[in-house]
Amino acid sequence: MACVLEAPLRMSVLSEVTASSRHYVDRLFDLDPQKVLQGVIDMKNAVIGNNKQKANLIVLGAVPRLLYLLQQETSSTELRTECAVVLGSLAMGTENNVKSLLDCHIIPALLQGLLSPDLKFIEACLRCLRTIFISPVTPEDLLYTDATVISHLMALLSRSRYTQEYICQIFSHCCKGPDHQTILFNHGAVQNIAHLLVSTSYKVRMQALKCFSVLAFENPQVSMTLVNVSVDGELLPQIFVKMLQRDKPIEMQLTSAKCLTSMCRAGAIRTDDPCIVLKTLPCLVRMCSKDRLLEERVEGAETLAYLIETDVELQRMASITDHLIVMLADYFKYPSSVSAITDIKRLDHDLKHAHELRQAAFKLYASLGANDEDIRKKIIETENMMDRIVNGLSESSLKVRLAAVRCLHSLSRSVQQLRTSFQDHAVWKPLMKVLQNAPNEILVVASSTLCNLLLEFSPSKEPILESGAIELLCSLTQSENLALRVNGIWALMNMAFQAEQKIKSDILRGLSTEQLFQLLSDSDVNVLMKTLGLLRNLLSTRPHIDYIMSTHGKQIMQAVTLILEGEHNIEVKEQTLCILANIADGTTAKELIMTNDDILQKIKYYMSHSNAKLQLAAMFCISNLIWNEEEGSQERQDKLRDMGIVDILHKLSQSSDPNLCDK
Repeated sequence: MACVLEAPLRMSVLSEVTASSRHYVDRLFDLDPQKVLQGVIDMKNAVIGNNKQKANLIVLGAVPRLLYLLQQETSSTELRTECAVVLGSLAMGTENNVKSLLDCHIIPALLQGLLSPDLKFIEACLRCLRTIFISPVTPEDLLYTDATVISHLMALLSRSRYTQEYICQIFSHCCKGPDHQTILFNHGAVQNIAHLLVSTSYKVRMQALKCFSVLAFENPQVSMTLVNVSVDGELLPQIFVKMLQRDKPIEMQLTSAKCLTSMCRAGAIRTDDPCIVLKTLPCLVRMCSKDRLLEERVEGAETLAYLIETDVELQRMASITDHLIVMLADYFKYPSSVSAITDIKRLDHDLKHAHELRQAAFKLYASLGANDEDIRKKIIETENMMDRIVNGLSESSLKVRLAAVRCLHSLSRSVQQLRTSFQDHAVWKPLMKVLQNAPNEILVVASSTLCNLLLEFSPSKEPILESGAIELLCSLTQSENLALRVNGIWALMNMAFQAEQKIKSDILRGLSTEQLFQLLSDSDVNVLMKTLGLLRNLLSTRPHIDYIMSTHGKQIMQAVTLILEGEHNIEVKEQTLCILANIADGTTAKELIMTNDDILQKIKYYMSHSNAKLQLAAMFCISNLIWNEEEGSQERQDKLRDMGIVDILHKLSQSSDPNLCDK
């Protein structure tokens, strides 16, 4: 199989292909097996740490020949092993090297090599596979194309500490998402890897731990299993806790904290369990301190954000541990011109990755402030916090923008902050800018935040309206993305609450009757409920009710009929009857009900319904229709009396439900 080259060879490359490089490749074709072996060994020594030499040999076609020798039954085991070692060394070069190896179908050849009885050869193949699979250019699915591969790898785990280290490393790099987790779990990964956590080799323990951290992530099945597995009489959570101790290497502390975090989030360990409260949480807070390396601070903050995301007690606990809220402010100042980093390489690396720190800080602030008003206040009072969020909204990194929006969303749940800090910093401006042109994942969180900024007590409501929000939100209601449809209609519902007539008319015009019907027949109950909530807010205060029903009455009555006749839950029907009750409260609008016998029969039907909520809502309609002080009340009362409404009311006055009885 000839190796496919990525790009046409340029003369400059060819001129660098020295005679000695050619000489290495020529020796691979010698008829004397001993000379071939010596040639491979010399090649191995020549390429170690020499990327230029690696590239030369790949260009000269060494890879197909090495793979041919590796797969030949007639090759000695020593030669096959040395070929695997050289290929592994070539894979350690650049990403282009790995691509060239993949183009030559190296993975099937190495997997085939694992069937050999020779342990040294197996280890060399595994080491090379490990190097290839940890490269970002290698598709993980290549490990799963043949169902027998995983079970064979599980069987090889017992052969040596090297097979254990490499196989665990391959698994942890190739386990991306629930499908891969399920395959590994069903092949007995938990049982086969658990005992490696007490191996005498640190590298084996570490790779086994990494395996569990990716297997358990967002996976209740694996997490529930891990809780009950014991090794040498000790349960896995206890082993993980031992690995969290301060005297253990940082990567071990972090990875075991990730395992315990996943198990806690999956419900396998309670959030108030001492191993979470007294061990995992403090360990992760420690990782956020400024004497840790950048990547440790990032991973520590992101894992902690995930651990506390849904639990208010853990949020409170984290917020008062080691001055975490203030400590996170340092994430925005790093690395500064006065950083104590003497290693230039490290400084260069950290400057390139400083945005990851900002993303992690925003994520953790978002989790910390998710529920508690006092914590939100502390976050916002941290130096320049609102400015940092505003800047984060316009960063070039998509991940930072998303994390900044999440942080803003979390803080926007505070009534106090909406009235003060959000207004002082005109947060709505950059938020509206984000909403103009962003990927869906950002749009979902940004539109949720906008819903909060449009609540009636928020001072941002006015300027947002003036900046063209209605058009934007109406377009969101047409999105194929469910969360965006919900947020679009939710924000419009908030906007319509106690709004002036012009805004209500603009909303109806922006939505169009066609789109309104589309939303009312949406398959998602959330969309339906929010649309009904919008209608209810539009149809409030008499002059507005009369005006809107004079322009859109026919369509609204049609929509109400449609829902009352449809297969909907109690909440949906109750909300719809409340809309009717609002219409019945209009001066002229109530005639649209009185002249519609079909609607009157439906109200009568719901008065006798088995559900008390629906009965109450139907009675509100009746009570608004028969109000004595209003013109035409006598005629309306007579018509309803003729329909038998009085008899139903007599019956309901005997009801055991006090609310119904009173009404």
